[in-house]
Amino acid sequence: MNINEYETLIGAETLERIWQKAKPLTGRQVVHISSTYYGGGVAAMLGPLSLLMNDVGLHTEWRTIQGNPDFFAFTKAVHNALQGAEIQLTDHVKWIYEQTNRDNAVRNQLNHDFVIVHDPQPLSLIQSYSRPVPWIWRCHIDLTAPNPLLWEYLGGFIDRYNAVIVTIPEYTQKIRPPQFYFMPAIDPFSLTNVDLGAEHIDHILESARIPTDKPLVVQVSRFDRWKDPQGVIDAFKIARRDVECTLVLLGAPAADDPEGQSIYESLLSQQDERLLIINREDSLLVNALQRRATVVLQKSLREGFGLTVAEALWKGTPVIGGNVGGIRYQIRDGVNGFLVSSVAEAAGRIIQVVRDQALRERLGAAAHETVRRKFLLSRSLEQYLDLLNSFEIVVQVRENREIERAMLVPDAPVESAVPTDAALAPVAG
Repeated sequence: MNINEYETLIGAETLERIWQKAKPLTGRQVVHISSTYYGGGVAAMLGPLSLLMNDVGLHTEWRTIQGNPDFFAFTKAVHNALQGAEIQLTDHVKWIYEQTNRDNAVRNQLNHDFVIVHDPQPLSLIQSYSRPVPWIWRCHIDLTAPNPLLWEYLGGFIDRYNAVIVTIPEYTQKIRPPQFYFMPAIDPFSLTNVDLGAEHIDHILESARIPTDKPLVVQVSRFDRWKDPQGVIDAFKIARRDVECTLVLLGAPAADDPEGQSIYESLLSQQDERLLIINREDSLLVNALQRRATVVLQKSLREGFGLTVAEALWKGTPVIGGNVGGIRYQIRDGVNGFLVSSVAEAAGRIIQVVRDQALRERLGAAAHETVRRKFLLSRSLEQYLDLLNSFEIVVQVRENREIERAMLVPDAPVESAVPTDAALAPVAG
């Protein structure tokens, strides 16, 4: 992964700015910690992001935590409750959660200059470390209305962090650390997003036994109730009364999502020759479907961001998305896609897009340009560099002051410097 490959997409000036911001951080050690290496948008971003950070000179690792089914059942419940669901927050499940993170702390010697923790699964790791370096919590989840009881519990861990990153301003919470807004981004050179020729796409879809003789309606996302797969099926069934088309629901299993398999299985009875439900990890199949689709859906009921929206937009495919969370920051209704709030609206937009080729072409051109300007991983890298540099500036100033004092007072010790909350000013999103 080479940041210079982005020059044709972002321009030489932006590329040079990134290199200049990376220089003060050269050699600094950074670690990202998440719950799984595959499945979902977080993993899709962390792989290439960690490589890009290394490419510009930061020594960057990506680690995942281990846990048993009880741990991941609880953290899935936490995920749902952060999006407004109820949760049984007993002493027993809290002990499982905290003890699992204590066990992971023993396995992970974090002697890094910066620690970036992603989502709630590894959140309480911070309890087990005392080394005074910046800890940053990156929450990728829709925090429009988190369960109050759960938020009070998690707040005890969150307030230990030096900074918190959420996706959009609507997710701001009353917490002690300063908050920043980073929208996720795609790697245009990954298997999921790299350009594919027509024959390659044909071969991939044929191998997956996906018919292409009628317009394809596609949703790519984990099998999760917040992604509303049943709503997508219902919208498709209404739409195909007026237009001939095929629906493909493609999901991928994730180690940290124990509900996914049961939701997938609950949908299978509705399959027919024009309604296909597939549960497998296959980046090239995702790519081929998003490129060949007449329209892509992401009919979420809650959505932190919805990286699959950006992926489809990048491919010049019109997207119909739920009018929620981070989707609203990607889709401009009627400009590069459509926003919907009901099954009936989704069905109506499917019919409209399938019937109107000129509309598809107009939306598709605007969609690709939206991602090029706003949602490429180079932008995400630059935001992280800005944030890490905000700590580095404070550290350097304090170190210089302590050195000056030591020179004036013989044998005076030089104390280790750590940035405080007041040192951080919000980085532009």
